[in-house]
Amino acid sequence: MRVEGLVYADADLFSAIERDETLQQVANVATLPGIIGRSLAMPDAHQGYGFAIGGVAAMDMDDGVVSAGGVGFDINCGVRLLRTDLKEREVRPQIDALLHRLSREIPCGAGKEGSVALSEEKMNSVLLGGARWAVEQGYGIQEDLDHIEEGGCLAGADPAGVSKRARERGRDQLGTLGSGNHFAEVQYVSEVHDADAAKAFHLQEGQVTVMIHSGSRGLGHQVCTDHLETMQDAMSGYGIRVIDRQLACVPIRSREGQRYLGAMNAAANYAFANRQVMSHRVRYAFADRFGGCSVHTLYDVAHNIAKVEEHEIEGRRKNVMVHRKGATRAFPAGHADVPSDYRSVGQPVLIPGSMGTSSYVLVGTTRAMQETFGSACHGAGRSMSRHAAKKDTTAEEVIRALESRGIHVRSATKSGLTEEKPEAYKDVTRVVRIVHEAGIARMVARLVPLGVIKG
Repeated sequence: MRVEGLVYADADLFSAIERDETLQQVANVATLPGIIGRSLAMPDAHQGYGFAIGGVAAMDMDDGVVSAGGVGFDINCGVRLLRTDLKEREVRPQIDALLHRLSREIPCGAGKEGSVALSEEKMNSVLLGGARWAVEQGYGIQEDLDHIEEGGCLAGADPAGVSKRARERGRDQLGTLGSGNHFAEVQYVSEVHDADAAKAFHLQEGQVTVMIHSGSRGLGHQVCTDHLETMQDAMSGYGIRVIDRQLACVPIRSREGQRYLGAMNAAANYAFANRQVMSHRVRYAFADRFGGCSVHTLYDVAHNIAKVEEHEIEGRRKNVMVHRKGATRAFPAGHADVPSDYRSVGQPVLIPGSMGTSSYVLVGTTRAMQETFGSACHGAGRSMSRHAAKKDTTAEEVIRALESRGIHVRSATKSGLTEEKPEAYKDVTRVVRIVHEAGIARMVARLVPLGVIKG
């Protein structure tokens, strides 16, 4: 290990983390060339491909590496939170009709019918323009872009690094939710923990929100697959040996490293555009049910990404490559990358729970910049494999359990319900409390689901 490993957890969560290879993966990441600071794991951490999901690692730009496994297969999987001017009491009586409309507007599962058709020219425009392209096409408004990480468009995207196969997989998936742990959830604010931050974010108790969790779909998965193979073949030429082949990496400034980053940024832009299109369709569904209600983007943030950021390293400012895999950016008040109307309090940090449990809005802190390269957890984190989650549980039982708690659900498949049942995840409130008490993000508001759409 070139640096220490640091895990944020209490005794119970640490015990859960010890059950798989998470700690070994934290240690393995600490052996990578050019790693700076510590190899980090958030309280939602669990075993992933090479890097633990919930892992954060920063690399020196001159002698450090970039690893496709440090970003993951779902490039720019992320979360968008929409806020409405509706109250829970107005929406709850119509939740079934609203979910029906939302499920018609937002394709789930394999998700082809209803997607945005992309010619080769349009595909290149999406890969370069991200959410900006979507707004230019009429899917949303300028105000949306002001409340998305990087304005919804990462610079340095290179469509040439996105293979023909990746393009084919993404051609008919833009504007679709996908499957697995992806969802669109109608929620309401049940508690406010930080009145000043909540006011800045225009949140208040009883207010209805919508959370969208999705990423770059098959396109991003293929980009990762393609460049992992390239990195595995290229490592020896740079004299790099890794303790685990899943940690395949190349120097950041190498030809292979730059080509991966260009393709990764392009896939991230596809994901930003994907969530932008779905947000536009959420507006359409709400307008259909509730007339002239307003739906605004509170924030959109990636949690599978590698980015060049400026951080203080041993007393001086320096650019580093921060890998966040299942981890969320958490920048503090005053940071230039925080939207101007939030800058007095800090960046919104969006932490979804599992289906049927609470989600949270937090805010970034100065301590996060000092300890975690401005990062926090990204969700509850799995405690049970998908295979294990399906045992001894039927979709009907999951639906009944959720409805007994006043939560309505629609799913494209039965496996989408059993694999994602609340019991398959850690306690999101415990996870959030840890990052709050550690001071790397501060609790602002708790969100409770009314209805969920699953792939």
